[in-house]
Amino acid sequence: MSQNAFTGGVDPGGLWTKNDVRILICYVLASVDAPLTEEDLCGVIQGRALANYFETADALAALSQLGHVAKGPAGYTVTATGRQVAQDLDSGLPLAVRDKALESALTLLALGRAKREHRVEVTEDGSGCRVTCHLSGGEGLELMSLTLYVPDKRQARMVEERFYQEPNLLYQRVLATLTGDDTGE
Repeated sequence: MSQNAFTGGVDPGGLWTKNDVRILICYVLASVDAPLTEEDLCGVIQGRALANYFETADALAALSQLGHVAKGPAGYTVTATGRQVAQDLDSGLPLAVRDKALESALTLLALGRAKREHRVEVTEDGSGCRVTCHLSGGEGLELMSLTLYVPDKRQARMVEERFYQEPNLLYQRVLATLTGDDTGE
């Protein structure tokens, strides 16, 4: 198939045709089985340099017009026809592209879930910031809150971002340390 997609910002091994970009979008939405916004989809695909932002946005618009994806309040979902496209044609995409896109989408969904379930408060005082990480156990139960002091907002943002990446890891490590069971996880 000839190259017909704008390829600026696409790494070697990325997608070079408009049709491949459309198939990848259907594949990602079908695989995660959760709504993703246009910004999320473009971030998943462009962030891993699998396709250009403009091609991704154009492909999403075309898929919507064809009825392969549907836009709802929470974002885009794949329709039955889009799911069929993904099932029939995803094997034509390089495995590395599929794996990278799926990993990126799942990481994005996990981050969104962590931000819904847990919270971080940053309070500035005259000489730095206090960062309080609240780890939820669900249904209003707070498993743990940890407050630490950092010298500036930049470090406070770093702590917040890292906490949301793996909030349960913090709990596991603190619990293991405090119970003396720090031999493994």
